[in-house]
Amino acid sequence: MRQGIYARSIKRKLDILLSGTALVVLSPVMAVTAWQVRKKLGSPVLFTQLRPGKGEKIFKMYKFRTMTDERDAKGNLLPDEQRLTEFGKFLRESSLDELPELFNILKGDMSIVGPRPQLVRDMVFMTKEQRRRHKVTQGLTGLAQVSGRNNISWEEKLAYDQEYVKHITFLGDLKIIFKTIGNVLKKED
Repeated sequence: MRQGIYARSIKRKLDILLSGTALVVLSPVMAVTAWQVRKKLGSPVLFTQLRPGKGEKIFKMYKFRTMTDERDAKGNLLPDEQRLTEFGKFLRESSLDELPELFNILKGDMSIVGPRPQLVRDMVFMTKEQRRRHKVTQGLTGLAQVSGRNNISWEEKLAYDQEYVKHITFLGDLKIIFKTIGNVLKKED
């Protein structure tokens, strides 16, 4: 996989600039969201989960918590659909739960655009070709997200990831960012 100058050296600088700016601009939104999560769902405010990143290096991804910690009589967590509140659904539908990932971008664990980090356990289900998605930094948004997100199959998502990895360009990333913003504003995908 040959990368151009944008993917090799400009993309990371843009990630730092844009994620740092977004953190400053969105800090009031993040503060209110954190306060509401604390008030409605309790502590901790952030949900962390291990995900495979570039080179399949495992990192801790941050999100705002969207579910309660409700448990059954034996102390086991209730199923996700019972713990996901209306407020949690709102956070997910509006993508506000994703805002803490800006810290992952600033740290270098993630990029603004790239294949969306999957669960660690999902790697065993990927073919060698599909695992090539880990040759690049994983993204807050990506080609699969703007091409159907949850409305496309697992294989289609991974195919879009492969397509992205082969053709990383500034214009391509810009299109994905604008499509993502449009989808969020229209509440699509």
